[in-house]
Amino acid sequence: MRRKTSDCLATVKDTALDLVLNALEAIRDRGEKLPSASRISLDRLGRQVIVDAPASRAQPTSNKEALLAPIRARVSVCEKCPHLARTRTQTVFGVGNPDAELMFIGEAPGADEDARGEPFVGRAGQLLTRIIETMGFARSEVYIANVLKCRPDMPRGSAGNRPPTPVEMQTCLPYLTEQIDIIQPKVLVALGATAVEGLLGTRGVMRELRGKWHSHQDTPLMITYHPSYLLRNQSPSEKRKVWEDMLQVLERLERPITEKQRNYFR
Repeated sequence: MRRKTSDCLATVKDTALDLVLNALEAIRDRGEKLPSASRISLDRLGRQVIVDAPASRAQPTSNKEALLAPIRARVSVCEKCPHLARTRTQTVFGVGNPDAELMFIGEAPGADEDARGEPFVGRAGQLLTRIIETMGFARSEVYIANVLKCRPDMPRGSAGNRPPTPVEMQTCLPYLTEQIDIIQPKVLVALGATAVEGLLGTRGVMRELRGKWHSHQDTPLMITYHPSYLLRNQSPSEKRKVWEDMLQVLERLERPITEKQRNYFR
């Protein structure tokens, strides 16, 4: 048993090392700035691999975490949009279960997300979490990301957030595409018109887009309103529309739906 455990540890470490080396070579070939790490961080990482590997029984999840790691590293030092790299506090890669069957995609980090390094942690994020939990999921069971990994820069002294430009989204979209390819969710949910534009390359009227099934690289895509829209518009009828979209998502995932869930906002 000890021999098998040792062999498993060696395989995990070798696979992770190969992935990191390949990612670094790709960064070098593109002429991008290489990431750096302190010796203390490297030592901690090595100890974490040793501690975590025996407890990891879900091989697909472990593989996906390892595959996402070099992408996260590339995102963290990305300077493809110099104006965003100069003004961001940190990049916001994504959060959640890499083996999730459901993935939510927003447009870009706001001020709270830029400060925390995690998507959807402000008021809109708290509402999204309540929607996820009402669907019967824990937030940690789904995956949440944005089209843009940096907060769009704002003029000095200005409050609020601005939507990302089409050029910014197209520049950053390959990172999200890689995430989706690795996670392979059964369903994607696009939150708001800007996220739709980033994913589908078109901008339309939300009342015409939402509630209908679309597709992003062969993955079913449901479009619904951004949680911030519901914060601005407290109408029960608008909340009901979003909930109807989420019921369709649950049906596509073949998740059980209770009578209480079906009757929300009625």
